[in-house]
Amino acid sequence: MAYLYETVKLDKGMYGESGKSFTQVLESCDPSENYRGTPLEGLDAFQRQLKRFDIRVRGAGSDVVEKFFHTTDSAVLFPEFVSRVVRQGMEEDNILPSITATVTAFHGMDYRSITSIPSEEDRKLKRVEEGAQLPQTVVKTQENLVKLHKRGRMLVGSYEAIRFQRLDLFSVTLRQIGSHIARMHLEDAIQVVTEGDGNENPAEAFTIGDKTIGGTAGTLSYDALLKFWAQFDPYTMNTILVSGDVMLQMLRLSEFQNPLTGLNFQGTGTLTTPLGATLLRTSAMPAGKLIGLDKHYALEMVTGGDVLVEYDKLIDRQLERAAITSISGFAKLYQDASKVLSIQ
Repeated sequence: MAYLYETVKLDKGMYGESGKSFTQVLESCDPSENYRGTPLEGLDAFQRQLKRFDIRVRGAGSDVVEKFFHTTDSAVLFPEFVSRVVRQGMEEDNILPSITATVTAFHGMDYRSITSIPSEEDRKLKRVEEGAQLPQTVVKTQENLVKLHKRGRMLVGSYEAIRFQRLDLFSVTLRQIGSHIARMHLEDAIQVVTEGDGNENPAEAFTIGDKTIGGTAGTLSYDALLKFWAQFDPYTMNTILVSGDVMLQMLRLSEFQNPLTGLNFQGTGTLTTPLGATLLRTSAMPAGKLIGLDKHYALEMVTGGDVLVEYDKLIDRQLERAAITSISGFAKLYQDASKVLSIQ
């Protein structure tokens, strides 16, 4: 039985269609719905093309990079392979989904978000008598634009240098590039949470030893965490970002040595605090600080599209130098949904 995927004509122009990714263009030429009930069900259009050219990208029996360049058509698949593996690296151990309330796709470099700053009276859902006017919640656009930043890495290497490398091994380097890009996006997110997105909305900052938190400066205590947690009403501090040194101080607290807390950490690798918040450790956090936030209301992630790969250079010049980039930015949604605690 002949399948459509075996006759699809591939060319690098498929990467340049406005508003569509390579896979979306490929799917329009070879829809996956046509393969229901066949042995190829479950594969997307790109994976079917790998099967067409017998390119194995995983496992001990994976092919060498050179396999992509055996024909002009199969060479067109290489940038998409690079993009997919980089995305995989970005998604591994990525904590951005755990701190962002929503993700907005935006094509451009300057984005204007919305905001709503209710007063104490606005938060009260008062009883409305018959015929009376309902209380209003005002939603407006932010005064200043949110700037999106391009983050990426340059992939440098001649075709001759890597042609005989196994794709499984080459993927390790690509996943590391993806991990570095995700780390840069996380640093941007932490900066926006802490300093604001340019609309005079930095996170409220507290310090151990001040009149609100109390305690001894430089020493983290459970009582200080409780007082910090209490500042979030009407929001809920359900996520805590900490640096490595703060993590160590937390783990030394007797309240964090509860057997059930330890059992959950040992069994799943996820440490939930006695306050009910998910604790996330990252080296992107400055030493001596922690960020508490309500992940449902604190931060909006704005993406400028998928991972971008310079396909011309990868196809025509067979590597040499090719940029792998991702564009994103962050906007504060509700200012009081995130706060910063300094220990030192």
